[in-house]
Amino acid sequence: MLKKLDSENRQKEPLTPFAVGDSINVLVKIKEGDKERIQSFSGTVIARKGSGATETFTIRRISFGEGIERIFPVHSPSIAGIEVNAVGKKRRAKLYFLRDRSGKTARAATQ
Repeated sequence: MLKKLDSENRQKEPLTPFAVGDSINVLVKIKEGDKERIQSFSGTVIARKGSGATETFTIRRISFGEGIERIFPVHSPSIAGIEVNAVGKKRRAKLYFLRDRSGKTARAATQ
């Protein structure tokens, strides 16, 4: 029964593959009244958690000097697409240490 629920809640078409440390651009569907538009949120993937239909990923970016993190479900119907800008070279599964850094040291090294 759990496998059936898991398969029903997964997204039908697979997203672009990405990993922790990658710099990505997430296209999110925003519904305002009866209109729908696509908003872009770009940043570095600092974590992926969960598995199956409950898998999530966290993106961090610096906007006007403030760190902003946003958590997205991988199989959310509100995600229109994912574009990978740069592949990051990392040695950790979670890049939470980037929260304490600023400037060029806050970037994950690219290959």
